[in-house]
Amino acid sequence: MHIDSIKIENFRLLHDCRLDMRELTTLLVGKNNTGKTSFAVLLEKFLIRPDSFSYSDFPISLRSELKSISEDTDVRDLTIRMVWRIAYTEDDDLSQLSEFMLDLDSDRRHANILFECVVEKDKLLRVLPDDDAERSKFIENNLAGQFLATKIYAFDDTGYEGEQPFYIAERTQIEEKERRHIDALINFQVIHARRNVASSEDGGRGAKPLSTISTQFFKKRAEQSRDVGELEDKAEESEEDKIEQLRTLLSDIDAQLEDRYAAVFGGFLKSSRDFLGLSDLKVVSNLQSQNLIENSSQVIYGDTDNYLPEQHSGLGYLNILYLLLQIELCRDEFSQRGAPLNLLLMEEPEAHTHPQMQYVFADKVHSLVSEIKNLQALLTTHSSHIVSKSNFEDIRYLARGTVEDPVTIKNFHADLLGRYKKLGDDGMKLFQFLRQYLTINSAELFFASKAIFIEGTTESILLPWFIEQYDKENKADNSEGGLSSQNITVLEVGANARAFAPFMDFIDVRTLIITDVDTTVAETNETTGRRSFKSCEVLGSTHTSNETIKHFLAAPRDIHSPEYAEWHKKLISEELPQDGKVRVAYQVEEDGYHARSFEDAFLSLNIDEIAKKKGELRGLKSIGLLDDPEGLGYFELTERVLDKKSDFAGSVLFSALVEGQEWRVPRYIREGLAWIHKS
Repeated sequence: MHIDSIKIENFRLLHDCRLDMRELTTLLVGKNNTGKTSFAVLLEKFLIRPDSFSYSDFPISLRSELKSISEDTDVRDLTIRMVWRIAYTEDDDLSQLSEFMLDLDSDRRHANILFECVVEKDKLLRVLPDDDAERSKFIENNLAGQFLATKIYAFDDTGYEGEQPFYIAERTQIEEKERRHIDALINFQVIHARRNVASSEDGGRGAKPLSTISTQFFKKRAEQSRDVGELEDKAEESEEDKIEQLRTLLSDIDAQLEDRYAAVFGGFLKSSRDFLGLSDLKVVSNLQSQNLIENSSQVIYGDTDNYLPEQHSGLGYLNILYLLLQIELCRDEFSQRGAPLNLLLMEEPEAHTHPQMQYVFADKVHSLVSEIKNLQALLTTHSSHIVSKSNFEDIRYLARGTVEDPVTIKNFHADLLGRYKKLGDDGMKLFQFLRQYLTINSAELFFASKAIFIEGTTESILLPWFIEQYDKENKADNSEGGLSSQNITVLEVGANARAFAPFMDFIDVRTLIITDVDTTVAETNETTGRRSFKSCEVLGSTHTSNETIKHFLAAPRDIHSPEYAEWHKKLISEELPQDGKVRVAYQVEEDGYHARSFEDAFLSLNIDEIAKKKGELRGLKSIGLLDDPEGLGYFELTERVLDKKSDFAGSVLFSALVEGQEWRVPRYIREGLAWIHKS
């Protein structure tokens, strides 16, 4: 039995969206302000805090209608809804779910649960002021509580392919249920993003969440298996004797509890050592601390006689340890309750942790979660490291759309696979490449506002400096921030940018592709009659070997046709239209010369300075040709003098940053950066 899908309507940014759930872990990703937190909050409100709904939970698009509520208003249009579809098999225990199964079809394998937060129109209208301004203020401040009612229903969706039965006026296929029925069916636990782990900054005076939660953890275990001895009655003794005896008793209990702790916390400590490599991590009893109950245990580092308290550790370690203890508490809660459905919501597990720790945690958390019976975990995250270690099938992408339909939840694997399938066999190869290429860097695309794809190492080394130069030269246009301040992901993709085309369209990110024009000329072998294509300078070229350019700029398939020849002519003369969210920047004519590659373009623009510094710049060969090219053009000169591209780019960057050397940036790069900056 598992939650198959969750549909949400009329809650904050979530106007009308559906989340397809995985049987184990579902990962909610997306840029800021796309509804991840709202989704988590709605679950908690309906399942734990049903009386916490307020005016601010209604979408902006409904608030004017809400403020002008009258006898004629249909409150169903203003209702906040969450709909669960629960899938089950013949082997599942249906004793609790049966309350929500309204049909008698033996072949049916799902049930539906509807949660609603409804405006109590009649109650509200009786107390609303007559003045419009006062009515508006009253609703803003007082809508919560008695004027909002949360209800739970079971419903049968037989025969409804589009419109769901809860929209029907009669609502004949819907049956209200008591909250105890949902409480018996599902055990819902939350690990919040705001964990407020303590650090050394408060000097040890603040709260110690690890100590507190470890105490809670022990208490939970103690409730399950209590073995407490009884103290014998004592004759009256002096207060000093009583205090001393209490100290002795607590000291003895400390020693006994430490043996118990070693067994009780064994699993947690092992997980912690696996995550953090802390072989000396311990949980010790500290019943003699100032707060006997709340701090009856502490997490320490080192041996018992010489240890460091928890607040002396870094926030990253504290956060991971806190998460692990929370998971252990949830594990116990799930096991003890034995509910048919278990749902764990974990918000931003990456908080306070450095990238490598996020990577390790992502690699381990799935195995930790899978050990809990009948559990589905829902994780929200902004971490590209966690995304990169997750299965494609687990990812759900929240995208911000229009004002009328602001958020959609996309099934990353299913929706994206469909887009690649439309490209045929070639598309499936590209999809396989994308799966393998979803590294930490490429996973950043999920959270980026814009993206720049570059072809090779040379551009990768120099692009940050190009962006810095662009910002310096365009200060007057940077009133809202320069290009370097924008949320842009830079990705080195080689010649495979076209593999990302459906992906970039899927996540709707504006993309600049910086690539080489890679011109060739067609040649026919006189003996065999076969046609081949040889690299050549732009002037006199007939084709391009660049698949990225051909894909994004819609080259005709028949490369021998007159249409292709016309297309190639327009490519070279910059006449091909580029109006979408992807722009391809390639070499263009500058100072009377049209380069074929970045190195070719850079050399032609900076030949004099390169010749002056030829003894200092690395990655060059035959440097004498820089002073005396022997009639070579820039295309051939580049081929003759450039040895190692990365070394050359590194030394160019060094001379710019350290020595203040001024280099000219090719026009196609400057114009591309201007487009991505202002778009």
